[in-house]
Amino acid sequence: MRTLSLLIIGTVFLGAFATASLAAANDASSASPTGSPVTGLPAASPAGEDERFRRHADQVLEELWRLMPEFAFRVGRYDYANRLTVPNQAYRAATLTFYERQLAVLATFDSAQLSASNRVDRILLQNAFESRSWHLETFKDWEWQPSVYNVGGSFGRMLTTEYAPLDARLRHVLARLDYVPAYYAAARASVANPTLEHTQLALLQNKGALDVFGDDLVRKVAASGLAEDEKAAFMVRLAAAKAATSGFIDWLSALESKLKTDGARSFRIGKPLYEQKFSYDIQSGFTTEQLYQRARSEKAKLHDQMEKLAQGLWPKYLRDVPRPANRLDLIRAVIDELSKHHTTRETFVDTVRKQIPELEAFVRTHDLVEQDASRPLVVRETPTYMRGFAGASISAPGPFDPQANTYYNVSPLDKFTPEQAESYLREYNDWMLQILNIHEAVPGHYTQLVHANKSKSPIKTIFGNGSMIEGWAVFGEKVMLDAGYGNNSPEMWLIWMKWNLRSVANTILDYEIQTQGLERDAAIALMTHEAFQQETEASEKWRRATLSQVQLTSYFNGYAEITALRDEHRVRLGKDFSIRKFNDQFLSYGSAPVKFIREMM
Repeated sequence: MRTLSLLIIGTVFLGAFATASLAAANDASSASPTGSPVTGLPAASPAGEDERFRRHADQVLEELWRLMPEFAFRVGRYDYANRLTVPNQAYRAATLTFYERQLAVLATFDSAQLSASNRVDRILLQNAFESRSWHLETFKDWEWQPSVYNVGGSFGRMLTTEYAPLDARLRHVLARLDYVPAYYAAARASVANPTLEHTQLALLQNKGALDVFGDDLVRKVAASGLAEDEKAAFMVRLAAAKAATSGFIDWLSALESKLKTDGARSFRIGKPLYEQKFSYDIQSGFTTEQLYQRARSEKAKLHDQMEKLAQGLWPKYLRDVPRPANRLDLIRAVIDELSKHHTTRETFVDTVRKQIPELEAFVRTHDLVEQDASRPLVVRETPTYMRGFAGASISAPGPFDPQANTYYNVSPLDKFTPEQAESYLREYNDWMLQILNIHEAVPGHYTQLVHANKSKSPIKTIFGNGSMIEGWAVFGEKVMLDAGYGNNSPEMWLIWMKWNLRSVANTILDYEIQTQGLERDAAIALMTHEAFQQETEASEKWRRATLSQVQLTSYFNGYAEITALRDEHRVRLGKDFSIRKFNDQFLSYGSAPVKFIREMM
């Protein structure tokens, strides 16, 4: 889900600016989002244009850090850590002017005279600025998604990232606290015609933001080396920040009641906006319709493969039970038996924590991809201000502070009823939980983002493509199983196919919900009957599908494109093909869209 854009079970949180092999995955890969071809690039280019572009890119980033200090912090630039952006109309106008000015300058570069890497960087910058302009002027999520307003995340990152001694960080917090009342006043003035779903998410997460301003922070200040007048000012500003946050929560509560009574804007964005958002966010070689049809075809293929595995496992688990005539019922019965094997709600987070070293050891033993033990991964309970959107996610440092901790956020099950917890644990049974950890951690998101931070081009990491990131995590699962992870047991393969079917179903769900009006009952039926998900997982996915658009397609799209690229290299290189060399080279290009990585490789 990166903290670049909110990208989810499997979400990566990178730091956000926005926010089954397919043989023809590169049918449209030669076109950039702006229609500029990437093929036929020279191996080298006149140094003058390349040097001019690199100087300009560095200048753009410096301007960006001043304009967007929270974004700067997430990528590891702490120069403006004492600033808090107030999201009012004047700020939106200033950012729009910045985007327009940068687009005008980018148009002056002769792409034919740029190296392949710089040409891709130019395309990524152009897509980023066009996308954000579109969000401000057309999509206007700042109006109808109250959940975009929450100070908890930025303050939480400052307190958990050791970028400076604690006293220095507390002084930055002190300076930023002064702007919290203005922040929430601007948020209230900005919200218009919101959805009920995003209002409810804003309520949940802003209540979590209050935890950031709680007793633990007060104790830190009291024990710090701050002067007494600083401590006194801190308590005054902290009280004002808590009051402003609480006031916003009260306002949201009243807004929720009004929306329930009077009706609210639909969370569905419709096909025209969906296709535009897909173009900007996914940067795919497919159209939305092409990807949707491929997902439907892939679902049928997975059902065929799962049926064969379920038939083979039936005597082991259900020997005395008559086999159902319907193949989906047969598959479901076997999966239900396997799902009885799971950890407990009390040990869920610890079980995740203990599996990470085992995954790292397997990757080393089978030489699958370069790892770096110097880049720490910390498994933690998901902070309360981040809950309500995904059960697991990665919060990764940016390229300018790559040694900072990567956090694997795992939501505890303490808020679930016993029935909900059991349903969730059956979904994340002994096999599925391992696949989740592969996806989120090793060699999935955590590993990929470590490589991305080492890229020679920070643009490709800072403006990373969510579909490449999510696609790699899905691809990494298959790499592990192809190498024999899980002892090639039919149980592991069947549960992986169920998991992989989830990414396929995500694409179908997202497209049908947002563009065809798919209702909740039909969506739940698709997930539980055709994708074999537990009721709690399906309900949580429906909730997520009402809160996001397009992002759910990123898994299948990225996986399809990476798999096709891998297969092309395997055919071309024959016996000289090495999965380790392919993976390392693929990951060396930051988080660029797969269609551009193809050209650079």
